[in-house]
Amino acid sequence: MTTVLPPAPTTAPAGAAALAVALAVRTDLWAHRVEYREESRWTSLLDPADVADALDPSLHAELHAAQVWLLSWLPGQGTPLHDHGASAGAFAVARGGLTERVVARGAGRAPHQSTTDLAAGRVRYFGAHYVHQVVNTLHEPAVSLHVYAPRLTLMNTYRIDDGGLVRTGTERAGVDW
Repeated sequence: MTTVLPPAPTTAPAGAAALAVALAVRTDLWAHRVEYREESRWTSLLDPADVADALDPSLHAELHAAQVWLLSWLPGQGTPLHDHGASAGAFAVARGGLTERVVARGAGRAPHQSTTDLAAGRVRYFGAHYVHQVVNTLHEPAVSLHVYAPRLTLMNTYRIDDGGLVRTGTERAGVDW
């Protein structure tokens, strides 16, 4: 007897990672769209209808429950220290390289910080309220694909001081950046 489970209501981080990788390797779907801006990193929301036919059907449910952003990064461009609110997700580096700094809240102690260099082909997945900063520290442009579920609506920004991690603001996705 086979038990059929209902589909998950939202994309899990592992599903988001699979989507990010599947889209990152399909440069034919997005390379013609990439732009670079000197003043700030460039972002573009991908329409699921534009990429669904190129993906394995097993990823379609996750694709339609998620939001996919294409980003470009010139050398030195990056994000502030931030989270993604209630959204979980993943990002894959498609071209170039990025450096990610992760800050984990400390319970009664200073936050723990780690830094990882991510070359093209690397993927990071995360749960809601994951605090990190992403920067292009190399000398060549980079491109990455980011998948969020539920859809990204806001990013909280942070700073670190003697008292730990302090929220400094909230940015609306696609509006304030």
